[in-house]
Amino acid sequence: MNRYHAILFFLMLLALPSLAQAQKQDPRAGVQKYNTAMQLIKLAYVDTTNEAKLVEKAIIETLKELDPHSVYISKNDVQKANEPLEGNFDGIGVQFEILKDTIAVVHSIPGGPSERLGIMSGDKIIKIEGQGVTGKKITNQFVLDHLRGKRGTKVTVSIFRKGKKGLTDFTITRDKIPINSIDAAYIISPGIGYINLNKFAQTSVQEFTDAVTKLNAQGMKSMILDLRNNSGGYMGTAIDLSDEFLGQGKIIVYTQGVHSPREDYYSTPRGLFQSGKLVVMVNENSASASEIVSGAIQDWDRGIIVGRRSFGKGLVQRPFTLPDSSIIRLTTARYYNPSGKCIQKSYAEGIDKYYEDFGNRYKHGELIHADSIKFPDSLKFYTSKKRVVYGGGGIMPDVFIPWDSTPISEYYLELRRKNVINTFVSDYVDKSRKTLQAAYPGFPSYDKGFQVDSAFMDSFFAHAEKEGVKKDNKGYAASEKLIKSQIKGFIAQKLWDLNELYAIINQNDEEVLKAIEVIQDDALYEKLKIDR
Repeated sequence: MNRYHAILFFLMLLALPSLAQAQKQDPRAGVQKYNTAMQLIKLAYVDTTNEAKLVEKAIIETLKELDPHSVYISKNDVQKANEPLEGNFDGIGVQFEILKDTIAVVHSIPGGPSERLGIMSGDKIIKIEGQGVTGKKITNQFVLDHLRGKRGTKVTVSIFRKGKKGLTDFTITRDKIPINSIDAAYIISPGIGYINLNKFAQTSVQEFTDAVTKLNAQGMKSMILDLRNNSGGYMGTAIDLSDEFLGQGKIIVYTQGVHSPREDYYSTPRGLFQSGKLVVMVNENSASASEIVSGAIQDWDRGIIVGRRSFGKGLVQRPFTLPDSSIIRLTTARYYNPSGKCIQKSYAEGIDKYYEDFGNRYKHGELIHADSIKFPDSLKFYTSKKRVVYGGGGIMPDVFIPWDSTPISEYYLELRRKNVINTFVSDYVDKSRKTLQAAYPGFPSYDKGFQVDSAFMDSFFAHAEKEGVKKDNKGYAASEKLIKSQIKGFIAQKLWDLNELYAIINQNDEEVLKAIEVIQDDALYEKLKIDR
């Protein structure tokens, strides 16, 4: 099946009169040609063929010829593809990790079926339905396949808990489990709230408004919205989230395509954070919905964008269901920020080159030097207060933060590759949980009092050597702050949750510290004419 035949097949699927007119050809000719070719293969090919598989490959190859974001999703994968954005799934309600070929519970989701039964962080799942589940065969997918299931069904797990003899059986009734899109929301500095959003899901806006309400009650006057590494999600969620920051009647985004007339989306008067200093953090992995939000905030001079140039995805996908319940997510339009800029980067050289963009940015020095980024005047647009912004390749930040690779030593990478930090923390918390909980009854006391000192690190180095990573003094010196921060943060996560992890690691995150500095710089807001 070559790509030419694949394209003809796709024309059969989309043989609409408007498309035929645009391409000035009769789609029936393509359909007939494709059907003839398939009949020849079926009747004359030397071996038997899987016609359904050939058709599926034809669709996949055709979509690759269109753009990088039009995709085919098989019937079996539809639920998996939708699950992260729908905001929930059916299961037992634990976050887990695989440590030394054993399933370890990181955290029981509050209100979920496992927490209700008393399953705790540090518990190890040794059996599922009486069958041993340890060893090299255990993968993340294996765990998902055995612990997830329809709401109301039951699964029995046998758990080993440190300090107890033998295994304890828990029969868990599966239930609807939420997938949170906000990893952290807390007061990071007096009067400054920090919210980290990891995706734009169905539940994101409700999570956001709950977080803002909580932070407002704690004295938030300014906000840092962290969209770094947020690759997007639902466009409608991005529009609703943008609405939380903008006054009534302002265009948030508009979409337009050859077969999709222009459609404008406007803000309403309901926003919870229409005033107050705002910083939005982005980087090279912030894409799509993240670029709708940051673009709207930038174009209306509502906040300051800090970080590095975002990914550059400005294409709108619409799902089309095929007869066998598989789905095509087909690009039907481009979206445009309020100033009129489309931030979609070029994909003229094909998908492989498109996704090599990060490497190219690194080679050209863009991740280190803002002035290495050049845009032609044809891509120049203006914000509401006549500041220059550019389209055609992502959202350019107002305040550039270079990528600092200094802490990422080979020693640190080897620790990560062999999962040393995680296994050390898990072993430490297993042994010391009661002592830690007695010494630090709440996170504030832990944050202030727990020290990762030299004696503590000696035990870490000993563990690392057992795992095959010998201490490299030069590498450790470069990565010391990062390693200590992650150790303390991961301990906090196992004792509390992700929010506490971020509260620790952000103390040494230079980009977050810069965002705080920007918030506190009244002169910068004045210079850029940013609302506050």
